[in-house]
Amino acid sequence: MALFNPKTETFEEFDPATRARLRSVVDFFERKGKQALTGDAHRGEWYEDWMRFLAESRIIAHMATPRSISGADPDKRWDTAFISRFNEITGFYGSQYWYAWGVSTLGLATIWQSANAKAHLRAAEELDRGGIIGFGLSEKDHGADIYATDMLLTPDGAGGFTATGSKYYIGNGNVARIVPTIGRRTDLEGADAYVWFIADSQHSNYRLVKNVIHGQNFVSAYDLVDYPVSADDVLHVGRKAFDSALAAVNCGKFNIGMVALGIVQHCFYETINQASAKILFGHPVTDFPQVRQILSDSYVRMNAMRLYHERAIDYMRSSTPEDRRFVMFNSIGKMKVTREAERVFRELSDVISAKGFEKDSYFSTARGTIDSMPRLEGTAHVNMALTLKFMPNFLFNPADLPPVPVRRDPGDDESLFRQPGAAGLGAVRFADWRPAYARYRHLPNVALFVEQAERFTQFPVEAPPTPDQLEDLDYQLAVGELFTLLPYGQLILEQAEITGASEDIVDSIFEIFVRDFSAYALGVFSKASSTTAQQDWALSVLRKPIIDGGRTARLHDEVMSYAGAFEMNP
Repeated sequence: MALFNPKTETFEEFDPATRARLRSVVDFFERKGKQALTGDAHRGEWYEDWMRFLAESRIIAHMATPRSISGADPDKRWDTAFISRFNEITGFYGSQYWYAWGVSTLGLATIWQSANAKAHLRAAEELDRGGIIGFGLSEKDHGADIYATDMLLTPDGAGGFTATGSKYYIGNGNVARIVPTIGRRTDLEGADAYVWFIADSQHSNYRLVKNVIHGQNFVSAYDLVDYPVSADDVLHVGRKAFDSALAAVNCGKFNIGMVALGIVQHCFYETINQASAKILFGHPVTDFPQVRQILSDSYVRMNAMRLYHERAIDYMRSSTPEDRRFVMFNSIGKMKVTREAERVFRELSDVISAKGFEKDSYFSTARGTIDSMPRLEGTAHVNMALTLKFMPNFLFNPADLPPVPVRRDPGDDESLFRQPGAAGLGAVRFADWRPAYARYRHLPNVALFVEQAERFTQFPVEAPPTPDQLEDLDYQLAVGELFTLLPYGQLILEQAEITGASEDIVDSIFEIFVRDFSAYALGVFSKASSTTAQQDWALSVLRKPIIDGGRTARLHDEVMSYAGAFEMNP
């Protein structure tokens, strides 16, 4: 595997038109230059130049318009692989730039799920015009609690409504001409009352209140005051309004892992460039053992993040209403990959030190956004709780499912807009996780991790949860940390086999996983509610990873090859 280097990346996995579009995104930022990029970020200046680029390139139209409404343009489709590379590039240069698209994902997914053909055409035309889309879910007093919305819709007697209420923390709410918004009818009760409808930020009854953050992206508060909602503006009603919101988040949160990876890769380049050139006590900083360890661990964790996410793309793109494995892999990507990125950032901070606070560094701009990655589109805890729903079937009830192919074709991932309701996730089946590990058991740390994984399958038998623990989310989350490493490792190994990743990298990844599994087991041990049996089990799975001096040296040489490999245009 290799880190993303914008100056040498060819995007060879894609068709020529997609390669050119992704290259144009890199060219936009490199032409802008680092001084302008960081200056705009610190001033919190709205990125009008980025809006012009999106309008002129129409890149969102090409990666996010389902083929069924693409008209005469054969290059348009909803393409998760294309989108993921766009996410990585924009994260690499500044996640605030990604945010314009990240919010658009949610709004578009809400629209594409609807049966409103006029809304489909309206959204497709807006993307072709170069516009971005909003997503009006959250409220100041209720957050994203759909049940508690205070956006009220009063029937107008003509098949439409008038809407009055406030939304808060709504991206793109300053410019989006299409802002899907959820509210509830005043004449109905319960689930039947809920409605998704389209609002227009430029309408006179739409009152933009403010940007609730300091930043280049606009995270708006807005009020609707007797806003007219026609029948053509209605997207979903009743139970479908709930299900479409959750399905939209399933589409949107898959963005975030690659954004986070993009952020920390740029931070890694800045860190290794600075550390390799800085002399302390007569030696480059990169000669110090703790720095070598941090740089190597960071590099290995980033490789693991990429391997996982690249394979998860295939599961997303191959999903059907009957095969919903992607929901778990998506949640792990959102929760695990983003927290791994946060961890890498913190460790790199100890190496780059004061340089990482200088206003002309990318690192200083990343500092203000990296914390948001695990906390957008459902917190890490919410996604961990979702992941736990799949644990029994994943561990104990494998199904005979066909292998998932590599998907980098210019296909249209329209099945994401035909997701069933949120109920029944516990019935989702998975292929056996063990074969992916078996192919790499000759590597010492993979073999050691498999020992830990097999011991985990015995945890419910040897140390079952108490009735109180079954209701204790804090305890369940600690167990979830252990479980998550199994599917995370599975997809990493599947992708390692596909790409031919070096055995040094694979064994180094699992050296870290053996360490992490042991640390998570100690977390279970130290919980206030842990039983004696649980404490005994936790101690029984502690393992020291197997250290290979030759592999460590080769890995360090590989890491150091990145010193000076990339520097953004000034």
